[in-house]
Amino acid sequence: MTTLRAACFSDLGKVRKENEDRVLFDEAAGLFGVADGVGGLPGGGEAAQETVNMVTAAVLATPPDAELDLRAIVTLANNSVAALGVRMSPGLGIGSTLTMGCVRGRRLKLAHVGDSRAFSWRRGDFICLTEDHSVENEARRRRARGEVVYYSESQRGALTRCIGQITAPEVDLVDLPLLPGDRILFCTDGVTRLMSETEMRELVGKAADPDEIAHSLVDLAIERGGPDNATVVAFIVDSV
Repeated sequence: MTTLRAACFSDLGKVRKENEDRVLFDEAAGLFGVADGVGGLPGGGEAAQETVNMVTAAVLATPPDAELDLRAIVTLANNSVAALGVRMSPGLGIGSTLTMGCVRGRRLKLAHVGDSRAFSWRRGDFICLTEDHSVENEARRRRARGEVVYYSESQRGALTRCIGQITAPEVDLVDLPLLPGDRILFCTDGVTRLMSETEMRELVGKAADPDEIAHSLVDLAIERGGPDNATVVAFIVDSV
């Protein structure tokens, strides 16, 4: 049985009036992650909260020894947020990112939509487990297939997938074996946009516990201006 220690920390930042970040955090269920209300749309906090509520309920309703269908769970959350968006903002809708993981046995099952990120630290190696679903990255993928793609520089970071779409988004899935000493973290873009992965690797590696990981990363984001909400969920694997 995998044993771990986990922590989370979120800060409003220095510019925003509302924290639209939410966390998935249930140590008993092995459920961790972040959801970030999509900027430029109304109801970001409500979208992120509905995402968290639906995913958490679906995971808790699945027996611990049963296979998790994360694609179906994310689709369920998407449909619920889309329905809420029709009521709250029929003209524009509402949306949220979702980057979440469930520990099952000795593995981490991860699902990702949007531009929040998940990382793995293992014996000094620091790897981003997700890819942002942005206009820039979508153009890069299509160009690799030989397509001719243009986009406005001002739109390079705009999301191409989110929770709350009328048509359920494609979900990226990762199945990661866990080892003792592994450090896993989930971050909203209010953290990742303000520091390099090299800086993150150093902070994550030297931290004494998951609480220090979460606080050190969020605190650095706030020190650098805190233009957005900043949220980190982290856990350290003690044994598998």
